[in-house]
Amino acid sequence: MQLDFHYYATYCAAFLAGYTHEECMDICYSAQFVDECTAAFLSRIMVPDKYATTQLNLELMDMPTDILGLQKITGIWTAFHFLPYDLYAEKKWASKRYKNKYRLICGPNGELVSKTIDLAKDKPLQAVGIAMHILADTWAHRYFAGTPSLVINNTNYDFYELIPDGNGFTERQISFRHNATLPDDIEKGLYTNSLYQGNENSIMNLGHGRAGHFPDYSFARYKYTPMWGNYSEILKDNPSDYMNAFCQMIYAMKYLRGSNDVFELEKYDTEAIADYKERIRGILEKRQLNANADWKAFGEELSGMEIEDFNINKYLDEYRGALIEQKKHTFLGKFLNAALDQKIMVKSEIQKSGNILVGFPSKKLKGNNI
Repeated sequence: MQLDFHYYATYCAAFLAGYTHEECMDICYSAQFVDECTAAFLSRIMVPDKYATTQLNLELMDMPTDILGLQKITGIWTAFHFLPYDLYAEKKWASKRYKNKYRLICGPNGELVSKTIDLAKDKPLQAVGIAMHILADTWAHRYFAGTPSLVINNTNYDFYELIPDGNGFTERQISFRHNATLPDDIEKGLYTNSLYQGNENSIMNLGHGRAGHFPDYSFARYKYTPMWGNYSEILKDNPSDYMNAFCQMIYAMKYLRGSNDVFELEKYDTEAIADYKERIRGILEKRQLNANADWKAFGEELSGMEIEDFNINKYLDEYRGALIEQKKHTFLGKFLNAALDQKIMVKSEIQKSGNILVGFPSKKLKGNNI
């Protein structure tokens, strides 16, 4: 997903879950900041990169893809963007090495989603925002894995977009290109993706890089035949998935703020959107590079308040100016500690399953020290 959903749509979901405008702003800022908290940003506030929740392309290009490099990359991308669906999934005739990657394939309603939501319970709003980013991405990034893998994440010529046409759909083969300076061309079906690299562990094969930005568009409907699925056809319907993500976020946030007693998987608060369903569906299905303006307008109508644009430097001075012992009480301090808790939890669960792709099990994982 991109800023339109992680920031503006998350604001809308938080408001429908019962949070105040000010609380919604904290939540949606935190949700978007997951895509901004890089090692480069952390260096500006003199914080170690173990608190990073994402990586810049330039940072990735400088990363070695030996076992230690892969473990660092995988630790970030599985925890925050490609939450594994089933860490114990079986694959007939598969080697242990292959299953380690296969078990990191992302998907919604897995056990780690419950653990992520429960981890944010009774925590600051920054933890709620982080959890909403992760939950939403399980819907957008399903079928891809947060570890470099040609076998898991590669796409080929057999990749078709399904474009609404009256009561049905027209199939159009997607053309991928490698010029990052050009915007995606929705009308012509031209999308930028990462360069093909035959090396299984190439950074070009991380996540949905081989499908470019296309899986992040809410309007996208597509089918393809991944190698991990034995080249069987997979159909992805983003408008339906994003609607489920939105309703699940509302349900999860009602639990986190105490309106609901439990959080259960495969539960969606459709009642909360009953009066807005067609409005939301219209935003999700609109063929555009981003839906910022549409989600922002909807959110401001809901709350009657202005939603300020995202500003990565909003809380920078507060953190820099705080005394060392007070930094953990700043906005960024609360975000960083919640992020590290999430990373430790996911890493621990992956290690517990016997998977070494985030590192070997240790007796004690380091906790917060902000």
